[in-house]
Amino acid sequence: MDFHFQDWGLWAALVGASVGTYLCRAIGVLLSGRIHQDSEIFRWLAAVTYAMMAALIVRLIFLPVGLLATVPLWMRILICALSFGVMISSPKRRLVAALLTGTLLIVSYGALR
Repeated sequence: MDFHFQDWGLWAALVGASVGTYLCRAIGVLLSGRIHQDSEIFRWLAAVTYAMMAALIVRLIFLPVGLLATVPLWMRILICALSFGVMISSPKRRLVAALLTGTLLIVSYGALR
């Protein structure tokens, strides 16, 4: 690999991203013993995480890109409803079964189409 001095911006971006990633991890390790899991900050982080996941799921359903955009909206909504039904069908958590159901249904639709 030939190193050119013009590539310094790429190396700076790599170093900056690495420092930022590991700095956040180090702060997390340092604070892990001082923060309680049932504190307000963790409840807020959980709420933000759920909100981000919900936004991503809604975007995938209503504004898909790529191959998913070729699947009709009514089919995407139906598959989501069926997967959600699998998830709430039992008192035990069924997240893996719901994800597998949605994946298999969308792949089956693509294969049959």
